[in-house]
Amino acid sequence: MILRIDFDSEVPIYIQIKNQVIEGIAKGEIEREEELPSVRALAEDIGVNMHTVNKAYTLLKDEGYIKIDRRKGAIVSLNLEQSMDKFKDNLNENLYYYMAECFNRGLSKEEIKAYIDKVFLDFDKR
Repeated sequence: MILRIDFDSEVPIYIQIKNQVIEGIAKGEIEREEELPSVRALAEDIGVNMHTVNKAYTLLKDEGYIKIDRRKGAIVSLNLEQSMDKFKDNLNENLYYYMAECFNRGLSKEEIKAYIDKVFLDFDKR
């Protein structure tokens, strides 16, 4: 698993880890039942504190993307049904915010749709 961490980003590192694991799953780069690196191993690989990786893994677990097995560690589970209502609430909130940003920056409906289509294709290659 290759993660690209931007240490200069405003986005916290644990969120960058979480987001990149989710993107990796969506793009088929990380498969269901795949074992993720241990907290210690991933922390060493990317040069961050173990607590940072643990926080990312905890969020992934809470959102249903992974399960924690005492023997195998973090395993991709995709048990996403359990958090669908929360996901939809977050989607609405975040989408509403990004749409406001688009309007403030003068993007047209067509430009917004074109960008959505482009991003969708990034994940629909599977």
